[in-house]
Amino acid sequence: MRITLCLLVTLALFLEVPSAARQPAWKLSATVAESCSCTVSCPCNFGGEPSRMPCEGNRFISIESGSYDGVDLAGVQLLVTFNMRNWSKIYVSDQVNDRQMRAVEALLPLAFAGFHKGMLSFTKAPITMDATESRVRFAGPDSSVEMEVIRGFNGKAVTVSNLPSPVFQNYTQFRSVSHTHTSATHSWNHKGTNGFTSTWETASR
Repeated sequence: MRITLCLLVTLALFLEVPSAARQPAWKLSATVAESCSCTVSCPCNFGGEPSRMPCEGNRFISIESGSYDGVDLAGVQLLVTFNMRNWSKIYVSDQVNDRQMRAVEALLPLAFAGFHKGMLSFTKAPITMDATESRVRFAGPDSSVEMEVIRGFNGKAVTVSNLPSPVFQNYTQFRSVSHTHTSATHSWNHKGTNGFTSTWETASR
């Protein structure tokens, strides 16, 4: 009986080791900029439903520090063009190396599950972002966003603290000046809709 019990314990440990090996350690600290077709301020960021359906948007993610399975991801940038709950196109900066590209792809279902689920494409592309205190501009192959900060009391930028998702921390409210997307299958042109910048920190458990 004792031998059988030892064998069972050994087998359980053996089965657990590959499972752990299949889950590499990862972490991300990133700056996020987004504009969508919702009114200001987007209800989704507060845990609600979009004010306009379909919700169309572009999210720029600039990884300040992070890694996946030992691959350094600092400086990696992504642009996600999306139609919420329907499809997304993910562009990774053409400045990344092959190891970083593979690491980002492996991270998609872990850190970007919402976008990964309906992903139509995952490609390298030239993407750009330019940010000042009052204006943010970012662009990719089919999309271009320009947004301006919304100022409140005493001319200070409107900020929101402690939103439900870790993606929306240090949230600063913006409004789109221009938000366009044109491709063979989809297009939109928005102005005066929601925009924001935020910080995002996440990691494997």
